[in-house]
Amino acid sequence: MLLHVTHETRYEYAPPVETAQHLAHLKPLATGSQRLVSHLLTIDPPPAQRGELPDVYGNTRAFFALEATHDRLVVTAESVVDTSVPVLSDAIARELPWETVRERFRFRKDATFDAASEFVFPSPYVPRHDDFAAYARASFVPGRPTFDVAMDLTERMYRDFDYDADSTEINTPAVEALAQRKGVCQDFAHIMIACFRTLGLPARYVSGYLLTQPPPGQPRLVGADASHAWVSVYLPGESEDGAGAGGWADFDPTNGRQPGEDYVTLAIGRDYSDVSPMRGVLHGGARHTLSVGVTVQPVGEVIELAPQSRTQSTSQDKELP
Repeated sequence: MLLHVTHETRYEYAPPVETAQHLAHLKPLATGSQRLVSHLLTIDPPPAQRGELPDVYGNTRAFFALEATHDRLVVTAESVVDTSVPVLSDAIARELPWETVRERFRFRKDATFDAASEFVFPSPYVPRHDDFAAYARASFVPGRPTFDVAMDLTERMYRDFDYDADSTEINTPAVEALAQRKGVCQDFAHIMIACFRTLGLPARYVSGYLLTQPPPGQPRLVGADASHAWVSVYLPGESEDGAGAGGWADFDPTNGRQPGEDYVTLAIGRDYSDVSPMRGVLHGGARHTLSVGVTVQPVGEVIELAPQSRTQSTSQDKELP
């Protein structure tokens, strides 16, 4: 499926910003089920410096610096991505019990290194906590394969949690969102990751987009979509000493399903702090407003209409389903 994604981020500053440096994760990844056809990042006002480098997880980060006074900033990323349904490699042990996977990631002297080990440890937005283990236990049935555990937890969270955009903020602790059983996709992804890590299994955060369908008889609105977040769970290879032979399977607890060709992967990391779409350091601009408009469309249906943006008063855009 060929998908056209437009992600516009607009800041308004009062008083004006004198100088600024920004970092953006807005270029979709190339994966086994996704090919980046084109990407264009437009910045207004034009920066004095800009560049692009990969981070430690293989994501592309754009850096840019503004050295003149400005009272607004508009960053627009346009991407065309060719997506397909993800297919698990034959080398992945889908039937391996979760307890066996956990044992592989226990520290042992002279153990074979597996890069997925990094995603077992806590991270800024994903702490370990007994409450996550307590909620997860119903899915982590003894002897159940890790893939089945992840699918069951995905479906349980879809049933148990309410999507409520007003119930949490960007910095709401995941354990608090768990307690209230409310939140947005960012919260649900952090909770599911925390469930796995608390029980000793690797899981990582995925940011991206989801093709949504307008109500019957209604036109698709430009800017009415939003960025999305889901979870990737590690499934090792059959051989215990086969480091790197495993792979990752994605799960979306917000929608109770596995991602398909209607999903676009933007970046991966330990949690949201690694892959926030925009962040920056400003000199001046004591107050600002932020509006974010996202549009995901099949290439054959690309339309030009007046943007409909979601406005927030925070320094980062909060991910929504």
